[in-house]
Amino acid sequence: MEKLVVLSGAGISAESGIKTFRDMGGLWEEYDIMEVASPEGWSRNPGLVQKFYNDRRRQLIDCKPNRAHLLFVELEKYFDVEIVTQNVDDLHERAGSSKVLHLHGELRKAQSTHDPSLVYDIEGWEIKEDDRCEKGYPLRPHVVWFGEPVYAMEPATAIINEADILVVVGTSLNVYPAAGLVDFVSDSTPVYLIDPNEVMYYGSKKVNMIREKAGKGVGLLFEKLTNKKPPF
Repeated sequence: MEKLVVLSGAGISAESGIKTFRDMGGLWEEYDIMEVASPEGWSRNPGLVQKFYNDRRRQLIDCKPNRAHLLFVELEKYFDVEIVTQNVDDLHERAGSSKVLHLHGELRKAQSTHDPSLVYDIEGWEIKEDDRCEKGYPLRPHVVWFGEPVYAMEPATAIINEADILVVVGTSLNVYPAAGLVDFVSDSTPVYLIDPNEVMYYGSKKVNMIREKAGKGVGLLFEKLTNKKPPF
C-alpha cells in the first residue's frame, strides 16, 4: 500500500471555525501573540497565558472535524495515510485518523514547567492555577511557543522521507521550519498543494496546485487519487 503523507496547517481547521492569528495581523482573539505564545509572555503573566489557552480549549470542544478531515480518514481505505500537522487541535484524531504527529504540541494536553517530558491529558478544558506535575511543579500548555524548538521535526522528517505521495493543505510553503519538510521527499514523489490563494514556492520540488479551500480541494484530490467520487 502506498504511503500518503499529509502536512496540514491552520487552513484546514479554519473550516471548522478555528481562527488563525496569521490572518489577523499578529493578533489572535485580540491578544498580542507574543504575550500568549512565547516563554517571555509566560514569564511576565502566566495567568494571562493560561486563560488564553483555557479559552481556546473551551472553543475547541464545540468545533467539529470538517469534510477535509473526514476525507483523509476515507483515504485510509486506499493508502497508508499519515498526518503531520502544525495544528494543536485534535480534529484529525476526532475525525478518526489513525496516525497523527503534532509538530507544535497539543492543545488538550499540559506539560510540566520543570520537565517537558512530563505530559498529561487535560480533563475538560482547563489547566487550573494549582495544577501540578508529579514532581510538584506548575503545569503549562503543551504547545510549542515562539523561540522554542520544534521537538517533533526529526520524526516528521522521517515520515515525509517515506512518502510516496505528499499532500500539503492549509499551510503555505513559506513558514519555516515546517515548510522545509517538503525538501525531504524524493524527487519522484508527487506533491499536491491545496490552497485557495496563490502560493509562491521557492523550493526545488514540482508542486501540483489545487486552488481550492481545504474541504473542496481534498474532495478533488480524493477523486484524482482513487478515480472515485468522494463519498460525501
